[in-house]
Amino acid sequence: MSTKNNAFKLSYPFKPAGDQPKAIQELNKKRPCKSTLLGVTGSGKTFTLANVIAKQNKPVLIMSPNKTLAAQLYEEFSLFFPENKVCYFVSYYDYYQPESYLPAQDIYVPKETKVNTEIERLRVEATASIINRRDVIVVASVSAIYSLGNPFDYRALTFSLKVGQKITRKELLDKLIFIQYKRNDMESTPGTFKVQGSAVTINLPYMRDNLRIELFGDEIESLELIDRREHKVLSTLDNTLIFPAKHFVTTQEKRDAAITQIRADLEKEVPEMQNPLYRERLLTRINHDLEMLTETGYCSGVENYSRYFDGRKPDEAPYSLFDFFDKDFLLILDESHIAVPQLRGMYNGDRARKKSLIEYGFRLQASYDNRPLKFEEIEKYFNDVIFVSATPGEYELSHSDQVAEQIVRPTGIIDPVIQIVPREGQLKHLIEQIKMTKEKGFRTLVTVLTKKAAEDLAQYLENQKVSVCYMHSEIKTPQRTELLHKLRLGIFDCLVGINLLREGLDLPEVALVAILDADIEGFLRDTRSLVQTIGRAARNTESKVIFYADSVTQSMQRAIEETDRRRQLQRKYNEEHGITPLSVKREVTKSITKLQEEIAKASKAGKKAASIKVKDQQAALAMIEQFEEDMRVAAEMLDFEKAIQLRDKILELQKLIQKK
Repeated sequence: MSTKNNAFKLSYPFKPAGDQPKAIQELNKKRPCKSTLLGVTGSGKTFTLANVIAKQNKPVLIMSPNKTLAAQLYEEFSLFFPENKVCYFVSYYDYYQPESYLPAQDIYVPKETKVNTEIERLRVEATASIINRRDVIVVASVSAIYSLGNPFDYRALTFSLKVGQKITRKELLDKLIFIQYKRNDMESTPGTFKVQGSAVTINLPYMRDNLRIELFGDEIESLELIDRREHKVLSTLDNTLIFPAKHFVTTQEKRDAAITQIRADLEKEVPEMQNPLYRERLLTRINHDLEMLTETGYCSGVENYSRYFDGRKPDEAPYSLFDFFDKDFLLILDESHIAVPQLRGMYNGDRARKKSLIEYGFRLQASYDNRPLKFEEIEKYFNDVIFVSATPGEYELSHSDQVAEQIVRPTGIIDPVIQIVPREGQLKHLIEQIKMTKEKGFRTLVTVLTKKAAEDLAQYLENQKVSVCYMHSEIKTPQRTELLHKLRLGIFDCLVGINLLREGLDLPEVALVAILDADIEGFLRDTRSLVQTIGRAARNTESKVIFYADSVTQSMQRAIEETDRRRQLQRKYNEEHGITPLSVKREVTKSITKLQEEIAKASKAGKKAASIKVKDQQAALAMIEQFEEDMRVAAEMLDFEKAIQLRDKILELQKLIQKK
């Protein structure tokens, strides 16, 4: 599929089918340009994109609305491009509580985080790979639009080492410390190094192996890659590049200039504050930060001073992941109907939180500039972009030079039949339908408009002997995963929810989707939402959708017409190619991606420990240590839900210890 000049080599066990060949051809026709891939659920959009990427010869950035979908894409593209570099770039916080101030209650909430070291390593690996090679695919969440270090400083502070190079041990260690590596002779974690005689071993955050540098006097005698666990020599090198351990790095000259400018802005802003308490607070906090920056080059909340270190003007766009790419790269926005509105709203939310911190003397005005990009700033990177969605929004369609439709599924599955049922007697009818669906061995999804309606309906169905659960925004992510797992296993026959049921759910066992109040126009019942909800039933050949409504709204009519159009196209394709539709089969696992399958084994010890009562502080500390190890393993396998569960258990144990 790829020519000799192409950077990417696509590995696949099957050929494009259905609408995929046509979509691939259309998307490759005019590049670079703005395109939309309108692909229905189950049509193989990821495989189509992989074929488009294989024709390109430039780096790729794929942005997804959340970590879970990003992890799913990361796995899929890793399988499609095993010979190329596929990277993962999402927020590295397992837990994140942003700094804030609540004036009405006079409560200051300090920033509290728990950094996921494996995700942090993967982020550094992504930026190092972008700089070092062209055959790179970075799968990212919307964290890609947040302030990141200066890519030019990041490149400038990268240094090379080669066998025979003249360098003293002190010079080498000073170089490492200056680009944010820390010496730790006891423990090897990403971004640390240890010194043993003439050997310096670096735990490079962008590689899975350690680098051992053997010095003979003031000369590098050898460079070796060492297995982190077995400590065996894997290979020897003639030369290598050392990238910074973190993204926020800068030169000594820029650091000194930043400190000077921070001090100048402090002297300017303090007199402007009317309240003496706020003035004193600002002076105390910023002077402490200045002292730390002068002595160590770092302080808590250093990101609030990023504008000074970058040399940016007030309100000038911060550097982000986009800036680590050359100008010519392919951008893919997955689930664009969610991603575009999400990108639009990030800036305003961040600014609203910073406003109180600045007005009440906790931060300088420059902290406004440690921010996500504004949407108009993001648009500047839409030079070569593909928007991907089953229901693209007005923005994508109006800004695209071409729209490639991918309606026909290679599996032959036809979109579900839509039935309209009056509201009178709807609950009796719904219960009958749920029981009929259960008898066939399948499950039901029911969507309502409010949290209260979800809870009340679930209670009513339970009273009618229906095995049911509900899901809405107050149900935490780990619990949602557990509920969906039980639904697929058949422990529950029905799940009641709100708009959480629309995107990102791959549930082949679902054969009935029931939409209550389908004729109430609004965000949750517009054409796009209805089509997405209908798509939840598009993986089962026996599926159907019921609209409970007393009238047919314009949104309902358009959704029905679009579904009928897609049914006709699929039916025609099936007849022409002699295809008998088959339901999607997928193994029931708690993990969303295959990368997470080993988590169950890794967390057994944690589950066992969780059942033990805390008898003394020693036992609690041992349990915390076990949970932390399990959380690290879960993070490595990209099981964020499991990592969050373990983090919560750690916090509970820590509270028990404090009470004792």
